[in-house]
Amino acid sequence: MSTRIYLVRHGETEWNALKKFQGHSDISLSDVGRLQATRLANHMVKYKIDAAYASDLSRARETAEIIAEKFDIPVVCKKQLREINFGCWEGLTISEIKANYHGIVTKWWEDPAGTQIPDGEIFTDLVKRVILSLEEIICKHSGQDVMVVSHGGVVRSIICHVLGINLKEYWRLQLNNCSLNIIDFPDSQLKNGILELFNCSYDNL
Repeated sequence: MSTRIYLVRHGETEWNALKKFQGHSDISLSDVGRLQATRLANHMVKYKIDAAYASDLSRARETAEIIAEKFDIPVVCKKQLREINFGCWEGLTISEIKANYHGIVTKWWEDPAGTQIPDGEIFTDLVKRVILSLEEIICKHSGQDVMVVSHGGVVRSIICHVLGINLKEYWRLQLNNCSLNIIDFPDSQLKNGILELFNCSYDNL
């Protein structure tokens, strides 16, 4: 049986608008982000969603709750679906990070999987916890359609893993706030995932 994952990046926050790195910082949705989530919810009513999961950070959880309300289903929060821990970089813009951590950020940009963020995570750690969590969800909901609301780093990492894309190409995946991505897993096998929809936003609905 096929399992379909509706993979959603959370709506916009004030830090998103200011282009600040968020990571594990628990930043809430802005009014714009809530409107984005509502518009996506209105679009997604055409689908059949059997279960909903989200990162436990409020920006992802609230996005999921706005959408899940349309299906009258609860949202299960999983800490493993959090964004990468950006450590000392959280709350800073890329310009501020370049000014204060120039050597490290240059290495990280070129090789995110092999560069440790100061006081934070390395991308390989993010991929391990996220893929393990996704496998658990697919196994539990074999043959069902499941929404997973998470973060830009998480969504990109899942797509890179499923399609066999080197994490060095990670930043070549443009991913908007509150965008919808759909991955079908034939026979509920992670290794056979097929990307059906990528980075679709519904701001104009």
